[in-house]
Amino acid sequence: MKTNSQLLGLDFYNRSTLVVARELLGCDIWFRNNDILFSGRIVETEAYIGMDDPACHAAVGKTARNAVMFGPAGISYVYFIYGMYNCLNVVTEADGFPAAVLIRAIEPIKGVGEMQRNRNKTRLRDLGSGPGKLCQALGITREHSGLDLSGKKIWLTTGSAPTNIVETTRIGISVGKEKPWRFYDADSIHVSKKDRFAERSPDAS
Repeated sequence: MKTNSQLLGLDFYNRSTLVVARELLGCDIWFRNNDILFSGRIVETEAYIGMDDPACHAAVGKTARNAVMFGPAGISYVYFIYGMYNCLNVVTEADGFPAAVLIRAIEPIKGVGEMQRNRNKTRLRDLGSGPGKLCQALGITREHSGLDLSGKKIWLTTGSAPTNIVETTRIGISVGKEKPWRFYDADSIHVSKKDRFAERSPDAS
């Protein structure tokens, strides 16, 4: 852990999901997989909020798959999609209200060589530029769902906050696409997909 960084505690996650999603940008995620310590700077997130959000897993009600979302804030929620990808989320808001932030992309910092082997890729921007990619790079699976995010297996700390944040619509979903609940560091090359329209200056032609 960086000497000048601080652990993100329960109070950080037990807030508005949109606030957490934005403030996670620039924070560092740490994951200990056997004897290897990985870390990466979060550069892209997406918010999923409540049963009224059609893109949120909780929209269908509480199930065995999404039960972690209904629990207390500050817990990991990992789900499996398309029969091949794991996705890491952090649970937010009050106990009983289903909400979470999807970690969409990271900039690799520590354990890069092992990330390259896990992904079978050498370019840094190919290691964590997507939710499935970063889980594969770090070795995060559904077995790591329900973990305390301030524990010894996985934890998050303060890092280097971005100076240019883009707020835009979520991607990779079929419903709720109009909600501007995706946030990313516009200066990072590790973002999964940039929104050129959203990044244009107001006076751009």
